Amino acid sequence: MNKRDYYDVLGVNRGSSAEEIKKAYRKMAVKFHPDKNPDDAGAEEKFKEATEAYQVLSDANNKTKYDQFGHSAFDGAGGFGDFNGFGEDLFGDIFSAFFGGQQQGRSSRGPVGRDINYKLDITLEQAHEGLETDIKIDRPIPCTDCSGNGCQEGTSPSTCKHCSGAGQIRVQQGFFAVNRTCPVCNGKGQMIEKPCSKCEGTGSKLKKSEIKINVPPGIDNGQSLKLRGKGEEVTGGPAGDLYVEVAIKPHSLYKRHGNDVVLDVPISYSQAVLGGQINVPTLHGEVALKIPTATASGKIFRLRGKGIKDISSNRFGDQHVRTHIYVPSKLTDEHKDILKKLGELEGFPTEKDSSSFFDRIKDLFD
Repeated sequence: MNKRDYYDVLGVNRGSSAEEIKKAYRKMAVKFHPDKNPDDAGAEEKFKEATEAYQVLSDANNKTKYDQFGHSAFDGAGGFGDFNGFGEDLFGDIFSAFFGGQQQGRSSRGPVGRDINYKLDITLEQAHEGLETDIKIDRPIPCTDCSGNGCQEGTSPSTCKHCSGAGQIRVQQGFFAVNRTCPVCNGKGQMIEKPCSKCEGTGSKLKKSEIKINVPPGIDNGQSLKLRGKGEEVTGGPAGDLYVEVAIKPHSLYKRHGNDVVLDVPISYSQAVLGGQINVPTLHGEVALKIPTATASGKIFRLRGKGIKDISSNRFGDQHVRTHIYVPSKLTDEHKDILKKLGELEGFPTEKDSSSFFDRIKDLFD
């Protein structure tokens, strides 16, 4: 894929000063930084593109080469061709140099507990009304025998010699020097020579915890509730979070579409022709529904405000009632006689004269 001109990427002209280029990059870096645009792949790509452009244009030597030869000046140089493979460590290195600190979520905050995911099955009625319930989970907590350091009693962790306790090592890649997680200590900066026998050096153990969950009215299938600090607990840092994903069980009567619900209701042939009134169930209680005369099968009626509450407001969706004419599988002789007479009045064929009826239809086409 063809790369955009680096000057166009940063929104500067070729005569811009180093300070102007720096200001342009700073503005774009703040706007499109991944920490400010989580789950936005477009913003992340723009951040990468701007960072790559700045790395070239901020260096006088590289800028001169680019002005003379364009992108081809760096083909095969081992730097920009593999730019996307550098990962967020490169962005953290540049961002730190610009804004005087690490990115959010970096290891400079100390250890951070991992998040825990939990799936909660509820009914459609519970999603409509809301629910308060207790769940039981196994939460990792610091091992009490070693106080979470993973070491056998009487010993302590030693500083990792490979990274000198930093948890990261600096690696040269093409034009850039980037930080990588230390492969020896896995970013911890410490080594355990004699692991704790209880936790086998992990520094944690599982504890059964009972946690109260408040499910708000109107929650939809697949939505998650975040309980801050209810995830893994660690020594010397904040606990992770608990994410409760809601799964709504299929309902025997209703089908949900957003905040609306659909209900299929059978009516008799006589009700469809003559009209009448039927009682239909809703999530709010039973409601009387008027069936007008000559109602066709599949006719949909709307009951306003009888759906599910919007989770972010006090408004309710609607319930849509779809009628279906019920055809009985078993008939008494009296029913059959009445229906045959009705068929004769309507001009539709009975079993005896059906063949002559279809002959008349054939004659019309002939």
